[in-house]
Amino acid sequence: METVSTAKAFGGTQGVYRHASEATGTDMTFSVYVPPHAEGAKLPVVWYLSGLTCTHANVTDKGEYRRACAKLGLIFVAPDTSPRGVGVADDPAGAWDFGLGAGFYVDATEPPFAAHYRMWRYVTEELPALIAAQFPADMARQSIMGHSMGGHGALTMGLTFPDTYTAVSAFAPIVAPGQVPWGEKALGGYLGRDRAAWRKHDAVALIEDGARVPALLVDQGDADSFLADQLKPELLAAACETAGIPLTLRMQPGYDHSYSFISTFMADHLSWHAERLG
Repeated sequence: METVSTAKAFGGTQGVYRHASEATGTDMTFSVYVPPHAEGAKLPVVWYLSGLTCTHANVTDKGEYRRACAKLGLIFVAPDTSPRGVGVADDPAGAWDFGLGAGFYVDATEPPFAAHYRMWRYVTEELPALIAAQFPADMARQSIMGHSMGGHGALTMGLTFPDTYTAVSAFAPIVAPGQVPWGEKALGGYLGRDRAAWRKHDAVALIEDGARVPALLVDQGDADSFLADQLKPELLAAACETAGIPLTLRMQPGYDHSYSFISTFMADHLSWHAERLG
């Protein structure tokens, strides 16, 4: 693991790191904030998954999480959203919602993306092993959150591995990718046209198929330009109600899809995670 940069913040350390990923076959960059802590202490870990076009840097620069993490004693990890580098396939038309920066947190099975786009394994297996080895992390206390495409990733990973992630939350998540244009394009491109293969990467479908978590927290801006066509939180609300999953869905008046929205409610989410992580 290579240290790209470190800086002191709120008594802790904000770092950016790079390593050669076996999962993606590329170098991957990620950020980690470690709050102030006693020597030898092990701290709970909150994973943050970013949205379309983003890297680790978006939340690191604009997420305003460090003060809350320092107060609550939480390690905050932000991976990239896709593999990058020479030879990594991109959308042939250069679209922003597929390919580089848009890995959708799946392990692709379709060429040419299957060669590198293995973000599911990277986020759920490889990077956690690296965090456990290199940082003062208590891997028995992990939670996960994300924004937009990253909210989709957080929900699907949380629903798939409820014993790994103690708490799950999201900002403006894509809750049913199998029913919206972003998801249909991404899941079709990465996983093929068999929609049955999409269901394990669709939060609403996972709940319909029996996946359960103790509770979910979702914040959604009602001025989000993607709300009606791409996000559809009402589908998650209906699925949770049918399944008996307690969902706190907060529709935030006047807020859009940006980090101005995310940063406003970041501390709320981190406090919610900390209560469950102990």
